[in-house]
Amino acid sequence: MTSDDTGNHSSAPLMVADFEFELPEHLIAQQPIEPRDHSRLLVIHRDTGLLEHKHFYDLGSILTAGDVLVINETRVIPARLLGTKRDGGGHVEILLIRPVAGTGEGVEANERMWTALVRPSRRVAANTIVELDAPGAPRVHVGQQYTDGTRLVTLPEGFVLDDVGQVPLPPYIRQEIPNLERYQTIYASKPGSVAAPTAGLHFTPELMESLQEKGVRIARLTLDVGPGTFRPVKVDDPREHVMGEERYELPEEAAETISQALTEGRRVVAVGSTPVRALESIAINQGLSEAADGQRTIDPEIGETELMILPGFQFKVIGAMITNFHLPRSTLLMLAAAFASKELVDSAYREAIAQEYRFYSFGDSMIML
Repeated sequence: MTSDDTGNHSSAPLMVADFEFELPEHLIAQQPIEPRDHSRLLVIHRDTGLLEHKHFYDLGSILTAGDVLVINETRVIPARLLGTKRDGGGHVEILLIRPVAGTGEGVEANERMWTALVRPSRRVAANTIVELDAPGAPRVHVGQQYTDGTRLVTLPEGFVLDDVGQVPLPPYIRQEIPNLERYQTIYASKPGSVAAPTAGLHFTPELMESLQEKGVRIARLTLDVGPGTFRPVKVDDPREHVMGEERYELPEEAAETISQALTEGRRVVAVGSTPVRALESIAINQGLSEAADGQRTIDPEIGETELMILPGFQFKVIGAMITNFHLPRSTLLMLAAAFASKELVDSAYREAIAQEYRFYSFGDSMIML
């Protein structure tokens, strides 16, 4: 068996093709369910392999007092810009990823430089001016291309992203969403993501309140979801896939809450893959281990992660995980298999398909205990 500094251990590594499955197209959810917490919930017991069918509003009967629910407060920004090339025409789509220069929220008042994905990139040369499809036709400068395929994009002074951009929805959602707030969690408060942490879409204010009344504690962190989380895996060996860096922030209050739970042997329950990747990255960075007095602590941290979690990974923080049903061959499916074993996740997906669960961003969810 071999290991690396990411915490992934393997003897005979799985290949990307091992994470393929057939999904009937009608199971891809096109609209969010109402109310949010009426989505179905598949409960996976890792110790016994038992699968239970519940609804998300049953979460209070699954979690116990002292559990710590870790949520990601990131908010999806209107990062999708549409326009045409000023010289020669031609449709251009720009997906802003992250600012290169400047600080603060939004892009008002100052010219800002962003890394972005541009389509069709090969037809947009460096130093192309794109006139956006918006009142006043703001002009955006598309510059050099980086080795990862992203581009440097400069926004004009006075550019207000909320007035011009669109919230980017996944390509498999082909229907118009009447209320785009349904693609935000109820606790989304810190703009910075190009996709929603969809495991959190099932919570309602009433459910959150009832969980806290029961004694479930809430820890809030931020990981800004970039395109790397959803980038297709095009290599045969998943260990060769490059995730791309995503910024995270673990505040002091959340670090204290999680540290207390770890010391007391209570469950840290991640709502989605983003808290998993943030916290496990921090555990690796800080060399989390048990002190002589039994204390297991993590400190507040701001950083970036490109951690890819594969079967064989040694989890140091997360004790349970809520997640949606993911695409075939995706890094998200691989992470779920790392947490609950590939055999059990395969069984759960077969059961979900047989019972016609709804898949992907607006679909149903599961909790792995």
